[in-house]
Amino acid sequence: MADFAARRSTMVDTQVRPSDVTKFPIIDAMLTVPREIFVPSEKREMAYLGENIDLGGGRVLLEPRTLAKMLDVLDIQGDELVMDLGCAQGYSAAVIARMAEAVIAVDEPERLGSAQDLIGQINADNVVLHEAALTEGAAEHGPYDVIVIEGGVAQLPDALLDQLKDGGRIACLFMEGALGVVRVGYKIDGHVSWRFAFNASAPVLPGFEKQQAFAL
Repeated sequence: MADFAARRSTMVDTQVRPSDVTKFPIIDAMLTVPREIFVPSEKREMAYLGENIDLGGGRVLLEPRTLAKMLDVLDIQGDELVMDLGCAQGYSAAVIARMAEAVIAVDEPERLGSAQDLIGQINADNVVLHEAALTEGAAEHGPYDVIVIEGGVAQLPDALLDQLKDGGRIACLFMEGALGVVRVGYKIDGHVSWRFAFNASAPVLPGFEKQQAFAL
């Protein structure tokens, strides 16, 4: 029988800590949340590999390093409201829940599946699952102190930036071809300014592709 607890420890020691992620809440969350239950059963043996896990339909579970570094640069505080966009079965929301006051975990109904049961298994009582198109977000629960997008983005809808509280932060993996850059946006006086964080890669989320301009 697989010793997933040992694999979690190895994941943190070989993928997370060497990526200069040292904040205790992140380390503790990634050591505690059972990543293997949030992936398709046939892929559980892959749960702790240092790579994105294909969930089908252009969606992935972000590799541990990418998620950890995103959370590190966002520096989520215990009194903050977070929107986790593209949460799938809820792994990222479960991790974030251990450092935030509350998490609104957003995904399409067919993606959430058994997320409610899984979130319940680990007693993440501060996670609220919200069914919606990813491009819509969950404005009714906002505005948010932090927004995390779980996948690649070529173009970011303004509707999502509108849901970010003034003084809030958003982490986004901007993809240009096969290469990607995570940037953190800081909203000040209604305007978001972006700063480079680190390099990573993931498929562009459906609906976040670059819109083609039509020439007459």
